[in-house]
Amino acid sequence: MNNESLLAAFQRLGSPKVLVLGDLILDRYTYGDAERVSQESPVIVLRADSHELRLGGAANVCNMLRGLECEVIAAGVVGPDAAGADLVNLLQQAGVDASLCLTDSSRPTTLKERFVGRAGARHPSQILRVDHETTDAVSGEIEEQLLYGVVNALEQCDIVLISDYAKGVCTPPILQTLIRHANERGVPVLVDPMKGRDFGRYRGADMIKANRIETETCTGRKIRTPDEAAAAGQELCAALQLESVIVTLDRDGMALVEKGGAATLFPTEARSVYDITGAGDMVLAMLGAAIGSGLSRAEAVRLANVAAGLEVEKIGVAVIPLDEIEAELTAHHQPGSRKILSLEQIARQSDELRRRGQRIVFTNGCFDLLHYGHVTNLNEASRMGDILVVGLNSDESVSRLKGPERPVISQNERAAMLAALSCVDYVAIFDQDTPLELIQAIRPHVLAKGGDYKAESIVGYDFVTSYGGEVRLINLVEGKSTTDIIRRVAEAQPPRRAAA
Repeated sequence: MNNESLLAAFQRLGSPKVLVLGDLILDRYTYGDAERVSQESPVIVLRADSHELRLGGAANVCNMLRGLECEVIAAGVVGPDAAGADLVNLLQQAGVDASLCLTDSSRPTTLKERFVGRAGARHPSQILRVDHETTDAVSGEIEEQLLYGVVNALEQCDIVLISDYAKGVCTPPILQTLIRHANERGVPVLVDPMKGRDFGRYRGADMIKANRIETETCTGRKIRTPDEAAAAGQELCAALQLESVIVTLDRDGMALVEKGGAATLFPTEARSVYDITGAGDMVLAMLGAAIGSGLSRAEAVRLANVAAGLEVEKIGVAVIPLDEIEAELTAHHQPGSRKILSLEQIARQSDELRRRGQRIVFTNGCFDLLHYGHVTNLNEASRMGDILVVGLNSDESVSRLKGPERPVISQNERAAMLAALSCVDYVAIFDQDTPLELIQAIRPHVLAKGGDYKAESIVGYDFVTSYGGEVRLINLVEGKSTTDIIRRVAEAQPPRRAAA
């Protein structure tokens, strides 16, 4: 399947209703400076300055499905504590139906606390993780309530996802009863299994998605090649009465093994891997969205491969929305388009860049008839930080500023030329007369502008300096301007002869 046909498959994605059963986890992050060692003992001191709550485990799968515009019902348990209330609240804020998130008074909400420190100009690093949890199976009473709820929910669902983190929710009675009822109704069941050898609890599901280590542990087979992945997958299909198995092979991509067939390897693309956290959840969510929309398993796996690739480029767990996946697919046959982002996309990407500790520089202009002066200034701006974002006036904006005869080159072509420059990391088109809204969305560390301005008069000066950002002037190249080039071209045209 080529990229054009994969894009066509992507465009067939609908909004399936997905039931997610599994272990609901809350992730709490504490950020701060970590630049000294305690005098009391040889440990790092974290001076906390911010906190963040994120959904984890099955709750993260629900959140990712909402990013893919699916309807979602979450089924699991929380404790009678603040973490449980926070988790359910985050699910509801994401638009997830949390009516099957039951409160179990005998257990705490599974909470993972991560402490992340910054030191100098280095990237933030995780110092410590503290887990608050029990892995005991839920009580018989909770098991009955949960089972009653999920079986009734099947009537309105297109697909079931099981996200088993071995925290006690996915008991064999719940799983086997749910799978049996789903099979009777023709509702596919996809499983992300717990670590270990006990895959028998998933018998009769449509698909299991397991990583290389999980598959090796369960089958006792070493997996070094696609053929070995195929053999292990076929063993699982036969032993567990599965329709298919997906073996994720980290840098080697994914192998789809269908019952009675050969393995199909879907290689991954080379990427900058910042954090693999959440990649498995993203694969499960994309598989659920695709198969729940009626796409083939092969189409679903290819889309999941793309989505997981985008996920590992993020720090921590991040929701990958449909527009970002579409932009990635489009970039394969529209060179440079990966760099051209909407306001919403550049805002999300800027947040991600800050999490990586990268310094963002912003500049803007019309860039009509891109010339040597433009390229020189952009190169200078790029040296002021790690990432250069260029705000580009739209055609309508240029016409209002320069007159009805401008621009000479359309906004899409101007954006493509800017994106082709190695010094430019991202381009965002804006329709307003000024880029203030764009600057507010990006919150750059440096606002750069041509030296024919006074710093205080530059649009965005007050905003950027309000949070400690810099406003810096770029030295202009003398005698280089679009207006001057257009004038010289017009003057060089030979006079028209009068009609005889």
